[in-house]
Amino acid sequence: MSEQVSGVLEVLQDGYGFLRGENYLSSRNDTFVSAGRIKAMRLRSGDLITGRLSDKIEENKARQLEQVESINGHPVIDSLHRKNFEKMTPIYPESKLKMETEPKEIAGRLIDLLSPVGKGQRGLIISPPKAGKTTLLKSIARSIQTNHPEAHLIILLIDERPEEVTDIKDFVSPENTEVVYSTFDEEPSHHIRVAEMAIERAKALVEMGEDVIILLDSITRLARTYNLVMPSSGKILSGGLDPTSLYWPKHFFGAARNMREGGSLTILATALVETGSRMDDVIFEEFKGTGNMELVLSRDLAVRRIFPAIDVMKSGTRRDELLLSKDELKASEMIRRHAAGLEDKATEDVIKTFKVAKTNDELVGLLAKSKPERK
Repeated sequence: MSEQVSGVLEVLQDGYGFLRGENYLSSRNDTFVSAGRIKAMRLRSGDLITGRLSDKIEENKARQLEQVESINGHPVIDSLHRKNFEKMTPIYPESKLKMETEPKEIAGRLIDLLSPVGKGQRGLIISPPKAGKTTLLKSIARSIQTNHPEAHLIILLIDERPEEVTDIKDFVSPENTEVVYSTFDEEPSHHIRVAEMAIERAKALVEMGEDVIILLDSITRLARTYNLVMPSSGKILSGGLDPTSLYWPKHFFGAARNMREGGSLTILATALVETGSRMDDVIFEEFKGTGNMELVLSRDLAVRRIFPAIDVMKSGTRRDELLLSKDELKASEMIRRHAAGLEDKATEDVIKTFKVAKTNDELVGLLAKSKPERK
């Protein structure tokens, strides 16, 4: 019996493709997939293909796929009837991705009530240096793996430190999770290839009706990379940023959506601010307002050792009433009203409020029984 093979399909410009291994890297052992097979079976870049190799092995030629057994873990027939991602109908997120895990994990509990994340959310995590961004991303990843093991998690690290990649890979469980990365010592073209393959992988899964979450660190470094490789348009924004370099990062971020036909793509991307780079500031300004959820981290809170260093008054989710129950919405409004007059101590006070109860349900119940403040 011929050898079984599995890999993520990358379709090249001429119509044929190859099955790639870990991190979508090309190697001598990649399996060739003919253009005819790709067209006949409606395969696309990002599909995880499991199949059998051809028994005919020609010298100095790549191994060839002879038979397809499954596509993205589904029977082959499902691929023939799947909808095209671009033609599916986007709607507002309606089902919450629960972040709460343990009583002591305040970050997830705070996000659930004050800046909820729904399936299909397009969220920015706005962070200055050393504000706990990586710790928060790890916390979100752990919450998704704990509360939504059926969802497919892709952690995409662009232009990252190698030791940071190792830390993330060691932290998360490999079950239904991919850590896709390109380190700072690699070519900009590799950063782009990894990012483009990751979004194609996510789209392919959504077409199969699955819920996919991408945690991107960071949209800023991705935009910087495109600025390096895109041909100059002759127009330069402040900080040396070519406006055409923002097209693809915006296309990437804009892919996040909840689908009426089933399936969703959630993207939570970090945006770097207060780095001392004018280009980073311009990139943030271009992306500000493109999401439907924002989580703002504060350097001042981090310096004061207040974690999670989330600025509760600047963070929030559009149409959060679709994700919260009436009691949760009431509790969220009460917490925000109380914190509004506390200025610099708002987050510190909110954290103390969450620590009063062991769970958010318990906290919501306590706030429901309390009398509203008199003005």
